[in-house]
Amino acid sequence: MLVRDTVGEAVAAALERAQRDGAISVATVPSIEIDRPNNPEHGDFATNLPLRLARAARANPLQLAQLIAERVEPRPEIASVDPAAPGFINFRLSDRWLQEQVEAVRAAGDAFGASDVGAGRKVMVEFVSVNPTGPVHVGHTRGAVLGSALANTLEAAGYNVTREYYINDAGTQMEAFYRSVWTRYQQAQGRDAEMPDNGYQGDYIADIAEDVIRAESSRFLEINDQAAIREIGDIAREKMVALIREDLQEIGVTFDNWFSERRLFQAESSASDYDRAIARLREGGHLAELSGALWFNSKALGDDRDNVVVRSSGEPTYFASDIAYHYNKFSERGFDRVIDIWGADHQGHVPRMKAAVAALGIDPENLTVLISQMVTLKRGDETVRASKRTGDFVTLRELVDEVGMDACRYFFLARAASTQMEFDLELATRESSENPVYYVQYAHARNASILNLAAERGIDYDSGDVSLLTHPYELGLIRTMLRLPELIVQVAENLEPHHLPHYAMELATAFHHFYENCRVISANPEDNELTLARLKLVSAAQIVFRRTLTLMGMSAPERMER
Repeated sequence: MLVRDTVGEAVAAALERAQRDGAISVATVPSIEIDRPNNPEHGDFATNLPLRLARAARANPLQLAQLIAERVEPRPEIASVDPAAPGFINFRLSDRWLQEQVEAVRAAGDAFGASDVGAGRKVMVEFVSVNPTGPVHVGHTRGAVLGSALANTLEAAGYNVTREYYINDAGTQMEAFYRSVWTRYQQAQGRDAEMPDNGYQGDYIADIAEDVIRAESSRFLEINDQAAIREIGDIAREKMVALIREDLQEIGVTFDNWFSERRLFQAESSASDYDRAIARLREGGHLAELSGALWFNSKALGDDRDNVVVRSSGEPTYFASDIAYHYNKFSERGFDRVIDIWGADHQGHVPRMKAAVAALGIDPENLTVLISQMVTLKRGDETVRASKRTGDFVTLRELVDEVGMDACRYFFLARAASTQMEFDLELATRESSENPVYYVQYAHARNASILNLAAERGIDYDSGDVSLLTHPYELGLIRTMLRLPELIVQVAENLEPHHLPHYAMELATAFHHFYENCRVISANPEDNELTLARLKLVSAAQIVFRRTLTLMGMSAPERMER
């Protein structure tokens, strides 16, 4: 159990005793909220329950705080319970209990902070899902990192997580992509061919065409255009998906499943997912024909307008594909919850998607859509608008080449997905404490160097007595370490992975303070016992550092190269 929840239980039990005693009388008890005070001098945890009870109990909130506080039974975690004006109860953790948590962290190892709050529920996190018509660019990268870190944390919180990439490989954009490659294929072999008006102009299109020529030579020039486009399109799509997969692996982003949009239209037994989804909407009375097109009555379900699902030409819209895809997620594959991470240009699509899920008979609360806002690249005061190589967008690979994987992941995680952000390329590569990535990883490297020195000297610290850890910076480091389990649950519940890098900074700061004020390996024989205890603390801190960095998808270097 989280120590925060232990404090909450203690407050609930104390309030129940006060009601039984007749000291407090309320008909309805509000939820008990346990928070960390902004001022550490007020304690480790606090509740404002007395303030929230005051009106119903018709009593002074400070008096209520005193009545509850004096009924909190002793617990090993809690050293003191103090009522405070105007109506708070402050809790301070026991030093002895804090010291014992060093052993608990070491015993948990890489599982430290794991929770069963998810209870094994099936959750899909679908993210990136860029059309395979071009490489991943900086805007997509932000959503990739957010989705990856969120999935890591949900797993740590006990959910059964599937990471999925939805390959949009059907529709007009893919047709334009196929024709673009076909055009470059012809041009590379001397045939006069004109790029379609909606074609893709990037250098990568010519690169793919050259790959096709190397593998297939000129054989597509000998067949009719439609057959050539179809065959070259299949090759080009697979090459682009492979390139996207490789690019994402550059920042440690991997998927459990790559789901092709075309699968939605492939009949299994008697009908496809698309057919079944449309049939369910029709049975529910949610579809209407107008001017030869098929419309979804989304206004009736809270959207601001109705939406076309099948054009008058008989061609399904992208919205129809999305409806079929979410039908597949919930009804066919049985996910309890689906989390989609979309770019800012899809924000207006959220209400109609929620309406469609409701029309399919699925609780729309089980679908969460996170919007990843725009990214601006800066180099000092200069805005970086385009790639030097292509004159177009800056790709993920170019960004990683300049700043590295760890900086990519940290900086993209450090701001809430709902806020626009500036990515400072100069700061990301600076080797100083001004760079948060360097600051955090340097703290871990310091940690590792201490343990490596102990190993070189043959110091066995397993017998270290943690009760000797009494220095304020020792206890401060332990307090910070113990916040990780709470943070994992918080991120899983609120879907806000941006708290992870901020916590990493706080952990690094606590460790740097400890390192600078508490000599770990002392040359004085009289300090041998304290050395062993502090080495135990350092080894526990290393576990928490690595756990935090792993959740963020970052490396934990044991030395920093200048």
